[in-house]
Amino acid sequence: MPDASAAGERHQNAATKSARPLTAALTLLGLALLFAALSTLVMLPATQHLRSFQDGEQAPATLHKAGSCMLGQCQVKFESDGRTVVADLPAGSGGGRSPVGTRITVRYHANNPHVAVHENDVDGGGAAVVMVMSGGFALLFLLLSGVRLVHALRQRRADPVPGSQH
Repeated sequence: MPDASAAGERHQNAATKSARPLTAALTLLGLALLFAALSTLVMLPATQHLRSFQDGEQAPATLHKAGSCMLGQCQVKFESDGRTVVADLPAGSGGGRSPVGTRITVRYHANNPHVAVHENDVDGGGAAVVMVMSGGFALLFLLLSGVRLVHALRQRRADPVPGSQH
């Protein structure tokens, strides 16, 4: 007669083996949701904000503060209504590789010249690229999650618990 503790251990090992594929599927699903949230809740509004400047005033500007423009850490200096304005480039802007003093063309809203957008970014800029990429990663991880879940369910059906009668 088999030892009861050995049978219990085999049952626990079988449960652990079937839980691992399920855990992997849930982890992939979590990553899919994270990338989907990044795409829709962060990058889509950033893209729309950049596109809102398409009909804005155009002005020659100088890069005043360089940094990671994609994260919104760049500033430009330009003339608006006869006064010098230092404006922030919003998150999702390009031009971060340019040194301070680089001449660029910006667009801004006349009622708020303290935010400007690089002329090349009024179509959505880098934010649109990141939005599409994160959306693609969300779909990829969703697909992988589904494949992993199907694999886990098939494995669970194929591996009966030792000691049980079917």
